[in-house]
Amino acid sequence: MKKADKIQGMLREHETPGLPPEYAGYFTCFNRQEYYEAHDVLEHLWLRTRDGNHAFYKGLIQFAGAFVHLQKQYRRPDHPKDASRAKPAARLFGLAAKNLEAYRPAHLRLDVERVWKMSMAFAEEIARSGYRNPWTPETAPRLEIMKEE
Repeated sequence: MKKADKIQGMLREHETPGLPPEYAGYFTCFNRQEYYEAHDVLEHLWLRTRDGNHAFYKGLIQFAGAFVHLQKQYRRPDHPKDASRAKPAARLFGLAAKNLEAYRPAHLRLDVERVWKMSMAFAEEIARSGYRNPWTPETAPRLEIMKEE
């Protein structure tokens, strides 16, 4: 099965009026701690986007990508490759913050200010701790789409 076909199948359950299904699907996957899938689903939209949302989607993809690294390190802390994933995670948090900054305080029904602050805080915490992993399944953040006003 092609990646695009798999993503289209996943999107059938992510209908949110007024928003692309890939965008809504990102939040569902992210909140299930399926960070790789969140990254993939939104990347499917990002690759086709040429409007003012390109950097916004890229920032969210990087945000999820950082959690992919932290989750892998958490699951396999003694693995030769996964044991050192905090540093690339911190880098991705920094890149995510940079891409999301222009969309603060809110964009596409997301509290971007909150995500930007989380990105900055995670990057700083990881670097300050000597690249220790702060992520656990119990403390994993959740992201919500705001209701339309």
